[in-house]
Amino acid sequence: MANTSSNPGLRTQLGRVRGLGSAKAGSHHWWLSRLTSVALIPLTLWFVFGALSIVGDGHAAAVEWLSSPFSAVMAILFVGVTFQHTASGIQVVLEDYVHNELVKMASIIAAKFLCFALAVAGIFAVLKIAFGG
Repeated sequence: MANTSSNPGLRTQLGRVRGLGSAKAGSHHWWLSRLTSVALIPLTLWFVFGALSIVGDGHAAAVEWLSSPFSAVMAILFVGVTFQHTASGIQVVLEDYVHNELVKMASIIAAKFLCFALAVAGIFAVLKIAFGG
């Protein structure tokens, strides 16, 4: 049997008119969004309980907390996964509500770049604290 994405004769009439193929390309984005959501549950719980445990103890306690290898790795995961999830969510909103293709693409690129830059800055801050810089 022929592949529907390579054989335009097997597409639906609406799909041919719109120039749309298989919806499989969006499944990766959907799964990534779900996986980051699930990963953020334990990471957020760890962060909230860890941060609450040092409330009022001052800067030195926060530095000590993030200086442990486990906390540093968890904080890096928290920052990375949070900004990946954020970029993914912003992309979905822009794809759904921005109808000008040029503005949509520019906005998605800007949002992804901003999330990447913020993730790098957050990870750098954790590493700087963890290694005593």
